[in-house]
Amino acid sequence: MNQRKIVILTGLLISALIIAGCMTKSIVQPIQKSTAKIILTSEAGARQETQANVSFKAGKASGVVINVQPEAVKQTIDGIGTSFTESSAFVLAHLDPEKRKEVMNRIYSAEGANFSLTRTHIGACDFTVEGKYSYAETAGDTALTHFTIDRDKEGFDKETYPGVKESSYDLLPMIQEAMAIKGKQADTTLHIIGSAWTAPAWMKDIEAYYQSMSAENNWHGTGGSLKPEYVSTYSDYILKYMEAYKAEGVDIWGLTPVNEPHGNNGQWESMNFTPESQNEFIKKNLGPGLAGSEFSDTKLLIFDQNRDGIEEWTDVIFADRETAEHVYGIAVHWYESTNKVYEEVFDRVHAKYPEFSIVHTEGCIDDLGKPAPEECTDPEGRTEKNWFKNDDFWWNDNASDWAYAVPWAGPTMNDHPLYTPVHRYARNIIVSLDHWMTGWVDWNIVLDKQGGPNHVGNFCGAPIMIDTENQDVYYTPIFDVLSQFSRTIRPGDKAVQTSKNLAGLDADALHACATVNDAKMMSVQLLNTTKKPITYNLQLKESYAEVVIPANSVQTVQVQL
Repeated sequence: MNQRKIVILTGLLISALIIAGCMTKSIVQPIQKSTAKIILTSEAGARQETQANVSFKAGKASGVVINVQPEAVKQTIDGIGTSFTESSAFVLAHLDPEKRKEVMNRIYSAEGANFSLTRTHIGACDFTVEGKYSYAETAGDTALTHFTIDRDKEGFDKETYPGVKESSYDLLPMIQEAMAIKGKQADTTLHIIGSAWTAPAWMKDIEAYYQSMSAENNWHGTGGSLKPEYVSTYSDYILKYMEAYKAEGVDIWGLTPVNEPHGNNGQWESMNFTPESQNEFIKKNLGPGLAGSEFSDTKLLIFDQNRDGIEEWTDVIFADRETAEHVYGIAVHWYESTNKVYEEVFDRVHAKYPEFSIVHTEGCIDDLGKPAPEECTDPEGRTEKNWFKNDDFWWNDNASDWAYAVPWAGPTMNDHPLYTPVHRYARNIIVSLDHWMTGWVDWNIVLDKQGGPNHVGNFCGAPIMIDTENQDVYYTPIFDVLSQFSRTIRPGDKAVQTSKNLAGLDADALHACATVNDAKMMSVQLLNTTKKPITYNLQLKESYAEVVIPANSVQTVQVQL
């Protein structure tokens, strides 16, 4: 090798070493000049308030540490949001149109919560005013020639419902109003997941929307199952719904074959599937039907029930490659426990099936307006507490599943103690996102003061509750928590790895997750469940910032990387 070649190669080697050194330096370079913007919602009264910034300094923190690794990218986020229901539309119809528009802007505009991931029911559910309806009421009409979605847009007659201010307002107009708000801003994302609670009654073996618990049924109830001869008709029914909504300007982003396939013991509209029968339905009917239609990009989600049971369903459906090619992920609810998130189940499912998403499609404060039956013990003062326009209710242990301590619950009461509504929401969202969840959807966005209407008396809490008699609108702390998350976690953001050292704090004292967007803005979400402020150190690479999260609060820390 001549001398010139040696000089050139030596120079190239030195240049490479310099570049490599610069790259290494850029990876571990302290971000001590950065500051963190803080947003807070708290029991003390903060509602998405901007707090004083904090600065970073070089070094490794000790004590209570939240360590975020923005380079360790995980799942892509589908969004945060809430649901459209007929009950919500009915309550909003009781507001003067201008006041209703103000509420809808608080929910969907960029200046408001800007919710991006939503859900709605296909046909009747418990949160419909009268219930027991479908879009195909003519028995035996396998061609679905009488299919119509008129029920979703016919409105509420003022003579029947004298408090209604705008009789034409209904479920479909509510969705269209939200879309119109989105259309006036840069971020127009509104992903809607459609879920049917049941097929039309004539397609099912019980030939009814549900069969309630009764003495003659030995105190059992059921939603029934599809008759074999109508399995393909039910698939056509769902596709017909997609077509009808598209004709009204509404695209359905995602679908589940049915809500809660294990059923609800016949308490309201429902229909049963097993993992095996739903697998066959998707593989032979709904999957190919979507693939061969204009809706081939629809995100099909299996299951749609409590998160603790997802392994059985994923092992049947995700493991079947012929079915799995049609499936986007699994939909889950939170009702199996008020305090558990089941993140270990998510981790196991993701480890086995990393290409599939996990989307939370329903959660609410159960049984808010229901009195306790005589044979049961009501938690002390629960039904006497006023949750309307009373933030204290939402920030403390006042909510209970089943509205009472049921004597038959036994050991399961450990999973259903009295709980704090804000904690249940924030803990579930934060821990879920930290363990592979891609999207999180609340149930009814708006309900009346009692938690309805609900045609079977299944009253529940909602982020916004309205006294329909005087048009008094109450934005509960839950609304501010969801809004804070939605505004700082957007579709397309990436979850990143976090870890924590609680330095002797209770395991439930402090929760955290983090996401990063394309502009390199990192958002860290934290929940302090305790009644005292917690000082922690936010560690990013080789720098950290000392941050105080106030007592009983939800905090967002945003850092430009």
